[in-house]
Amino acid sequence: MAAKLEKTNVMRVLDQRGIAYTPLDYSKTGVVSGVDVARVLGLDPDAVFKTLVTAAPSGAHYVFMIPVERELDLRKAARAVGEKNVSMIRQKELLPLTGYVHGGCSPIGMKKPFPTVIDETAELYDAITFSAGRIGYQVELSPEDLRQLIPFTYADLCEE
Repeated sequence: MAAKLEKTNVMRVLDQRGIAYTPLDYSKTGVVSGVDVARVLGLDPDAVFKTLVTAAPSGAHYVFMIPVERELDLRKAARAVGEKNVSMIRQKELLPLTGYVHGGCSPIGMKKPFPTVIDETAELYDAITFSAGRIGYQVELSPEDLRQLIPFTYADLCEE
């Protein structure tokens, strides 16, 4: 009999809203990089997204989701949210701001909602995978189902 999957807060939110998702557990593998996560789960790394949190000089914070193999182009990100520039927040700021630790940050269930932009390549997939809010766990669901929980826009966000 397979071990029962430990539910994360993200999974509980999805369950409460009746949103279909596939839970994925890589907690026993020891991998941490998004590319390695995609590899051990047997997923296309272009459909596995990392969640990045930025700050603008205006004081606003923004969430960007991009494929794990790619890098965020900060100029494109700033343009996507109408700011002159944005910068990555410091790792020590992540937990107090979002409620998540580095490597386990999910766009679902942050302490407060932030404007969110997902790389336009997500539109190419029926489902994308991203952190379930805890290191070792991912969820896979359609971008349109994700939209039921968080408003977001699509934009070209990655470095060439």
